[in-house]
Amino acid sequence: MRIIQITDTHLSPSKTHFNSNWQPLAGWIAREKPDLVVHTGDLALDGGGTEDDLIFSMKLLGELQVSVLSVPGNHDIGHMLDGDQPVNAERLERWRRLVGPEEWIHDIGNWRLIGFNSLILGDNNRDEEAQFAWLEDALANAAGRRIAIFAHKPLFVDEPGEGDTGYWSVRPAARQRMCDLFAEHDVALHASGHLHRAWSGTLNTTKLIWGPAASFIVGPMERDMPGERIVGAVIHTLGDDITSEIVEIAGMSPFLLDDVIDEVYPRAKPVVEAPAA
Repeated sequence: MRIIQITDTHLSPSKTHFNSNWQPLAGWIAREKPDLVVHTGDLALDGGGTEDDLIFSMKLLGELQVSVLSVPGNHDIGHMLDGDQPVNAERLERWRRLVGPEEWIHDIGNWRLIGFNSLILGDNNRDEEAQFAWLEDALANAAGRRIAIFAHKPLFVDEPGEGDTGYWSVRPAARQRMCDLFAEHDVALHASGHLHRAWSGTLNTTKLIWGPAASFIVGPMERDMPGERIVGAVIHTLGDDITSEIVEIAGMSPFLLDDVIDEVYPRAKPVVEAPAA
């Protein structure tokens, strides 16, 4: 079984900065003829703000001649309860209505594929606990199948024991719960996106993959991180074991977010206090 993982397409009908990467990506997928495509989030440029971006993204994904499963990214449903676009009931309803469930199980052959919502990990609320209960059940009832998990955020950036990285990875307490579950159930793969870096590694016996974004790379405007700044996708081949090939796709442009950040994701301007009278 061959699965293509794509991630961070950041598509929009109004802010079209990265849309030109879609056709080279779609053409490559058609030539590769995978059994399944998994999108690990940030389908849309701003699905958390407008449903038009999600509708546009789903139209393009629907044109692929292969089944597609997707998990939400922070630009699809929001992120961090204290952020500008927190995950909330309205954004989750929009995702479910336009895309589908934010967590899913797909059994094929001797493999169980699991997709889940990493944007609520670390929120310490009822939704997070309900998802952990769902995940524990999905792992415990895999009936001997090998397990591959797909999510938007990586477990960590630099090393498993790091502290809270905020925006970038799963928070420490939730990360430890995930790591414990992976060890208990011999999870073979955790594949994610979010960092706009391509990287492969391991956590005990679990293969870790950060898929390269299909939209843009990030330069010195953000902290340096492991991995390569490329645009592309990943081919996962699942048999008795799993191999994962990170592919830099010809015809896709490595747009630099630093150059257009204030056009596509305007940042809040600092408040300048009036001088005292």
